Amino acid sequence: MKLFGSSGIRGITNKDVTVELALKVGLALGKTKRTAVIGRDPRIAGEMIEHAVISGLLSSGCDVVRVGMVSTPTLAYASRNYDCGVMITASHNPSEYVGIKLWNPDGMAFDSTQQEEIEEIIENEAFEPVRWDEIGNLTEDSNAIRQHVEMIVKSVERSSKRIVIDCGSGAGSTITPYVLREIGCEVITLNSQPDGYFPARNPEPNDSNLTLLKKAVKEFEADIGIAQDGDADRMMTVDENGEFITGDEMLAMFARHECKSDAKLVVPVDTSMMVDDALPDSTVVRTRVGDVYVAEEIKRSEADFGGEPSGSWIFPEISYCPDGIYASAKVMELVQDKTLSELKNELPHYPTRRGTVKCENDKKKAVMELVSSELATSGDVTDIDGIRVDLKEGWVLVRPSGTEPKIRITAEAREGVDKLYEMVENVVKRGVA
Repeated sequence: MKLFGSSGIRGITNKDVTVELALKVGLALGKTKRTAVIGRDPRIAGEMIEHAVISGLLSSGCDVVRVGMVSTPTLAYASRNYDCGVMITASHNPSEYVGIKLWNPDGMAFDSTQQEEIEEIIENEAFEPVRWDEIGNLTEDSNAIRQHVEMIVKSVERSSKRIVIDCGSGAGSTITPYVLREIGCEVITLNSQPDGYFPARNPEPNDSNLTLLKKAVKEFEADIGIAQDGDADRMMTVDENGEFITGDEMLAMFARHECKSDAKLVVPVDTSMMVDDALPDSTVVRTRVGDVYVAEEIKRSEADFGGEPSGSWIFPEISYCPDGIYASAKVMELVQDKTLSELKNELPHYPTRRGTVKCENDKKKAVMELVSSELATSGDVTDIDGIRVDLKEGWVLVRPSGTEPKIRITAEAREGVDKLYEMVENVVKRGVA
């Protein structure tokens, strides 16, 4: 049984992720944990799934503390006082999705071994409901957001810049504008009312979804625009000219700020060559795509910083959880003396193209086998996550999505990137057909 993807358990509400599944997750988790803290983002299915997980935990004798609607980083930070944390979220996925993500006290998501343990308990139905007088206690705590705010405000420099923050009607609405105001910023908010339908835009903070933010930054003459996803573990930016800063650019900027000489940086296999060239004195380690894999390697190798071009930034001095709220405050340190556009222009740039091809989950294995055989003689092939081929002019990566019915393609080249991308895209399409 495989329940966990690259970002926990996630899928369509009442189809892939059901009340029955959530109950079993709670029962399985409560078998080995005595205390748990649980939160949710504003998704319509959030409370339904939350109640089911809580029921399973209590039935197993686990004491549970509810912190209500919070961001994922807030929940992960709150987990430090418990045996584990449970976040009901589907992060950047559309509103019909819901999910369950499990956290350790150090802010690290459950690793592969822990996930497999939960899956094995569920598959074997090795649940152990306790006697009526041993059922866990359920309490509520309203302090999680305030404690997260206080930690961030103490950890970053003050700023008086003007910001437009687009919370995407997600859980970041409960915390990010307040953090930014407390560090001294002039804050203008967009979509900062939690709404599980995400009516203003798709929750993923990518270029195509941030039209309103880009316009608002220019209209209000702001120094920077910041956008978050549904649970605020991801954060992306728009510069003072209303131009989107790509994930690779943002990763390189943060890395240059966080990593000193001889530092170690952890990134996934789909990260641009730009990052390597922007930090010539640092060691860049590549992992599978997924913030949990980046976090695991940061912890294992004691790295200084890590992140993903998708907008996940991990600062190990505070947590191993990607924290879009902390990153929103931290990015203000970057723009104290230079604008985002100036920082962007300091970076090396190579043409990059990213895209997806729709592919049902049951076809993914056959498609990847075809890609592997077709590209085996094209260059140096690595299969740490999907198929990456390094060529003289650049590289290309083909990998199945861990959360959606898609095959993702990334190509980067000093020249001829479209030709490289389309060559690989045609192979993938032949496999899907």
